[in-house]
Amino acid sequence: MPDNRVAIVTGAGRGIGRRVAITLSERGYAVAANDLTAPSETVEELRSAGSEAMSLPGDVSDEAAVRGMVERVIGEFGRVDVLVNNAGISRIVPAEDTTLDDWNRTLAVNLTGPFLMSREFGKVLLERGSGSIVNIASVAGLLGVGDRVAYNASKHGLVGLTRTLAAEWGGRGVRVNAVCPGWVKTEMDAEDQAGGGYTDADIEGRVPMGRFATPEDIAAAVAFLADSGQSGFVNGHTLSVDGGWFADGSWESLRRGKQARR
Repeated sequence: MPDNRVAIVTGAGRGIGRRVAITLSERGYAVAANDLTAPSETVEELRSAGSEAMSLPGDVSDEAAVRGMVERVIGEFGRVDVLVNNAGISRIVPAEDTTLDDWNRTLAVNLTGPFLMSREFGKVLLERGSGSIVNIASVAGLLGVGDRVAYNASKHGLVGLTRTLAAEWGGRGVRVNAVCPGWVKTEMDAEDQAGGGYTDADIEGRVPMGRFATPEDIAAAVAFLADSGQSGFVNGHTLSVDGGWFADGSWESLRRGKQARR
């Protein structure tokens, strides 16, 4: 593969996005790192490791801002090969207490943002006739998880967006796939747990493999889907990286019993 490939990673200031940016840079990509505010620490880390990187601050749900990002990336690097739509927010609240503002903002960031980024950067990829888009969805985009009505709806929508773009663009050389993480040990998890909605034990007991995902687990899956040499005929797929969460329909005592036999 050429060593001048360019990847855009949204939500690259921390957590999964930061790890994805680092992993792709280690594999030879120049990285445009996006976040709502400039992800300076991520960009500095990439450059310190000898990789090309640029800061790309902006709100992914703002149409004008997204168009400006395209201009900046093309102006800096001259091309785009991979788009990783990772930026996301969570809202943990019962459905009946979810405000319209919370609903609208969650869908704006988690679903409208990937749509706008895919539409605008997708035009560049389609013109070249090649490229990969990887959307970071969630196990909550495949199952219902209580107290997350806006988040779940946004991630289900993101899976639908992924499949539709794959159907439309696959024949034109642009593959579109999604990674569906289970719970990942990140800053977002710490913030969500601080509200008292769940504990480490809740998640570890639900996952057949008995642990959280790490950002590295997710980044490796993203890198696989980004690379046409490794996944060139994978299109429209939702890759669960959840330790078996989506696969396991066991009741809790049965699942925990299996874990205890390790």
